[in-house]
Amino acid sequence: MSNRMLPALVAGAFVAAIGSFATVSANAESAMKPMSKEDMMKVREANQKRMVAEKLEKCFGVALKGQNDCYAGAGTTCAGTSMTDYQGNAFKLVPHGTCIAMKTPSGTGSLTPRA
Repeated sequence: MSNRMLPALVAGAFVAAIGSFATVSANAESAMKPMSKEDMMKVREANQKRMVAEKLEKCFGVALKGQNDCYAGAGTTCAGTSMTDYQGNAFKLVPHGTCIAMKTPSGTGSLTPRA
């Protein structure tokens, strides 16, 4: 590779990184907005259908901050509202039978909410 191409490649990688950061920031910002009760019910209903169709189960304590599929306890609404990584009362939908084998810095996944 020539020395002339290197700055172009570095600049391209930088632009791509900034673009992905902007997308993540926009998603995180919209995820933190309160959901209406009607929207929460739609998400819960969609999750129930996915659980049956895709053979998924709720796994508590494995979602990263803002990446839970629904319920995240008092002070939150629904999907994308967990306040910390591996929050014990926030779940992620995972393939059936895999939850308790998932390891996190806080322990393993749980089929029931944790404090």
